[in-house]
Amino acid sequence: MRITVLGATGMAGTAVVNEALSRGHEVTAVSRRRRHRAGARLTSRLLDATDVEGVAGLLKDSDAAVVALRPPAGHESDLAQLTTAVLDAASRGRTPLLIIGGAAPLSSPGNPGTLAIDDPTIVPPAWRDVAQASLDQFRACQAHSYKGWVYLSPPAIFAPGDATGSYSRGTTTLLRDARGQSRISPEDLALAVVDELEHPGGEQHITVIAAEAGDLDPGRQEHVGDPEGA
Repeated sequence: MRITVLGATGMAGTAVVNEALSRGHEVTAVSRRRRHRAGARLTSRLLDATDVEGVAGLLKDSDAAVVALRPPAGHESDLAQLTTAVLDAASRGRTPLLIIGGAAPLSSPGNPGTLAIDDPTIVPPAWRDVAQASLDQFRACQAHSYKGWVYLSPPAIFAPGDATGSYSRGTTTLLRDARGQSRISPEDLALAVVDELEHPGGEQHITVIAAEAGDLDPGRQEHVGDPEGA
């Protein structure tokens, strides 16, 4: 496959680039500020996601694109606008998108009528603004006329740590493991992303969790994401 990764130098984007290359795919890594080192099957581009014409030009030669965009800290509210611009671009050539979002739009496992963002056991007040950005992003996807997207919500904690090499997949409800934890590492998330590109499951909103939680670093958690990925 020819895969374009937008936000390719952030935590999620970097892991997706590495996983896709390891499976023999051709990857175009796109970032606003920093390039990947070009190599076999890897092309690196500097491009702002708000450049609809530029992004559309890249996507027309892609079989699929991964959206791992993350605004700088303090600009989380820009995420919905960035995502809308990419949806506009993808609609030109009908390029399938996999959007790595946040956990906020998922239903709380303890209360199906409550979103994760409204459950303080999942989203504490300190993370509320970041979570709101991912909810706004998801709603922007739902409102857009182009429907060739899949929204992937990570679990409550997305952080560096030991990769387990496996994951569990769900749809619209937050997943927890047997210990009650809801976590995944970038490497395990990337497994799920590339699996979904290779073998689409058919759902428009999905979530994943590490099959075993592993040793994740609670000091670096990503709900909406890593500012370096913008």
